[in-house]
Amino acid sequence: MAKEIAGLIKLQIKGGAANPSPPVGPALGAKGINIMEFCKQFNARTQDKAGKVLPVIITYYTDKSFDFIIKTPPVAVQILEATKAKKGSAEPNRKKVAELTWEQVQTIAQDKMVDLNCFTVEAAMTMVAGTARSMGISVKGDFPTNI
Repeated sequence: MAKEIAGLIKLQIKGGAANPSPPVGPALGAKGINIMEFCKQFNARTQDKAGKVLPVIITYYTDKSFDFIIKTPPVAVQILEATKAKKGSAEPNRKKVAELTWEQVQTIAQDKMVDLNCFTVEAAMTMVAGTARSMGISVKGDFPTNI
C-alpha cells in the first residue's frame, strides 16, 4: 500500500551544508519532519557538490516520513559561475555586466536539460540565453546551427 502524501516543501540549500538552522529547521520542524535525519541524508548525497546552491523538493507523508529529490543548480547561479560575475545587472537592458559564449551556454543547457521542460538542446540553449539576457549578460556571436 502506498503512503499518503501530506505535502511538498521546496528549498534551496548549499550542497553538503544542510543544518537545523533557518531556513531548513523551521520549514521541516513545522511539518513534524525529523530535521537531523534530513540533514544527514542531504549532506551525504551532496558531498560532491559542496558549496553549490541546490534546489530540493521534499515530499512528506502522513506518517512523518519523507523523500526528497535534488535538482541541478539554478541556471542563474551557473551563469554567474561561468562569467565570474558577482551578480546580475540592476538595469539589464542598459548596463551589461558580462559576456557568455554559445559554448558556455551549451554546457549549461546540457547540464540543466533534465530539469527543463524542453526536448532539444537548442531549445534549452535559448532558455539559458534568455535568462542571461534578463540578468544583463550578453551572449557573443550568432546562434550555432550545427549542434
